[in-house]
Amino acid sequence: MDGVAKLSVRFGIIGGMDHLLPRPRLTETGSGSAEIAPGSAVSGPAQLTDAVRLALPVLDLRPGDAATAAVRVAEDPRLGPEAYALTIAGDGVHITAGDRAGAFYAGQTLRQLLPAEAFRSALVPGTSWTVPRGRVEDAPGFSWRGAHLDVARNFLPKREVLRMIDLMALHKLNRLHLHLADDQGWRVESRAFPLLHEVGSHRSRTITSHRGEELAFDGVPHGGHYTPADLAEIAAYARARAVTVVPEIDVPGHASAVLAAYPALASRPQERYEVLDRWGISSAILSPLPATVDFLTTVFAEIADALGDVPYFHIGGDECVLDDWAASAEISAYQASLGLESTGDLHAWFLRRLADALAERGSRTVVWDEAFVSGRLRPDTIVMPWRGEHVARRAAAAGHDVVATPVFPMYFDYAEAASPEEPAGLGDAITVADVAAFAPAPSQWPEEDRARVIGAQFQLWSERIPDGRTLDYRAWPRGCAAAEIAWTGGPAGTEDFFRRLDAHLARLDAFGVEYRPLSGPRPWQRGGSGWRRHRPGAVAVHDVMRHLHELSLSADSTRPSM
Repeated sequence: MDGVAKLSVRFGIIGGMDHLLPRPRLTETGSGSAEIAPGSAVSGPAQLTDAVRLALPVLDLRPGDAATAAVRVAEDPRLGPEAYALTIAGDGVHITAGDRAGAFYAGQTLRQLLPAEAFRSALVPGTSWTVPRGRVEDAPGFSWRGAHLDVARNFLPKREVLRMIDLMALHKLNRLHLHLADDQGWRVESRAFPLLHEVGSHRSRTITSHRGEELAFDGVPHGGHYTPADLAEIAAYARARAVTVVPEIDVPGHASAVLAAYPALASRPQERYEVLDRWGISSAILSPLPATVDFLTTVFAEIADALGDVPYFHIGGDECVLDDWAASAEISAYQASLGLESTGDLHAWFLRRLADALAERGSRTVVWDEAFVSGRLRPDTIVMPWRGEHVARRAAAAGHDVVATPVFPMYFDYAEAASPEEPAGLGDAITVADVAAFAPAPSQWPEEDRARVIGAQFQLWSERIPDGRTLDYRAWPRGCAAAEIAWTGGPAGTEDFFRRLDAHLARLDAFGVEYRPLSGPRPWQRGGSGWRRHRPGAVAVHDVMRHLHELSLSADSTRPSM
C-alpha cells in the first residue's frame, strides 16, 4: 500500500467497495457517502432486521419506522439462500435478502464498509460512522464454507468456541465442524454413559517431546468437557450467526478415551485402556458388534438432542487399525454371519449402520475419505477427502457430495514457514498464498464432478494449539483466504486478494485477533524452547500428500497414514 492508504488503515478508514473480503460478486461505487449514526433505526421483517442488528452490534440499531429508518430491510426469496443486495444511497441503506442468512451477511458487508472501529466491542469516541455510496450484489459460490475445530486433543473452553463462531460469521463461514472425541479426550457429557466424561474427558499428562526423541511429558493433567446446556448454547449462538454446528464422534478408531471409560466395547475387552497422553494414533478400536452400535446410537442421540437441529453428523471412519477385529473369534463369526468377506467390508458395514440410524433422525452422515474407499456408503453421505484431489474426484464421480479438506493447503496445524521462529507445527509449510490459490473444484474435472463439490473447509487439529492465542495465530489470516475461496467458489486473484487482506487486517486488529502477521511472527509469537519451537524440514507437506495419495488407492486404506 502507498503511504496514504497505510495512514487510512491505521486510523480505521478502510476504503470503499474494493476492500471487501470475501470479494462480492458485484460492486458498484457511487459518489459521496451516507451516515449511520449509532442508535439509528432499522425497519423491515423482524427476523431479518434482528440479523442485521446482530451483525452490527456496536451500532446498536433500533427497530423503527420505514419512513425514518437509516437501514431498510426487505425479503426476496428469488435471490436464493444466503444471497443479498445492498444499496447505499442518499436516503440511507437498503438491504434485500433471500433469507435471514442473507440479511446477516448484508450486515457483515455493511460492517466492513464502516470504519474498522465497527469491529470493536464498544463505541470509540470521535469515530465518523459513514459508508460510501454504492451497491453490492452477492451470493455464495459454495453452500459449505467450513472451519474444523479439534477440541479433543487439546480442550478449548466454551468461550473460545463462541469466539470462533463470531470470527467465522464476519468472514461468511457457515459450518463449524467440532471434533468432539479422539484418543486424547472425550468432550461431551453423557447422561446415559457418564463414565465418558467422568473418565474419558481428561488425561494425566501430555507429551512434550518431538517424534524420534526420548519420550518426555509435562506431568500436568489436562481435560474438560461440554455439558448438554453448553452444546445447546453453542448451537443457538451459532444459528443466530448463520453457522451450523457439525458434531463429530470419530469411530471406530481413535477410541482410547471411549475405551478407558467402557473397555467392554473394545475388540479386546480384557485389556486396560487409558486416555492417550501422546500424539499419533492408537490401535485401540471399538468392537463392531451390536452392543457398540446401540451404545453409539444412544450417544449420538444425546448430542443431537442437545444441539437441536443437526442436519449433518460426522462419524469419522479414518485411520483404523483392524487387526483386533481379525484376531477376535467373536467378531470374525459376526462378520461371517453378515456375509462379509473382510474386515474392510465389516468396517464399511459398521459405518453404514450408524449412518442409517442418523438418517432416521434426519441427519446426513459426513465421513473422512477412508470410509468412501472402504465402500458401502449411503448415497447421501458427504465425503471429506483429506488425502487429496484424486480421492476427492473419485468420491464425486461416485455420486457423493464432497467438501474439499486436503492436507495441503487446508490443514492449518502445519507451520506457515519453514523457520524455527515459528511456533511448533506438524510440518511445513502452508502459507496464506497457498490457501488463496486453492481450487476446491478443479477446472479440469468434468462438470458433473465439479457440481458435486459443495464446499471447502480448513482444519485446526489441536496437538499444537494449546490455547486461544495459538488458535488465533494458526487460523488467521489463512482463514481469511479460506473464506475467500469458499465464498467466491474458486481461487483468489493473488494481487487483488492481498490488497484487500492488507485492509482487512485492520478489522482483525480492532476485533482483537492475534493473527500471524504476513511478515512473520511477532517477538512474543515466536517458537520458544523445547516443544514449542518449530523444526523446519521434519515433515514436508508435499511429501505427505504424495504418501497419502498412494494410500488412498488401496481399499485397505483405513490404517493410520503417518
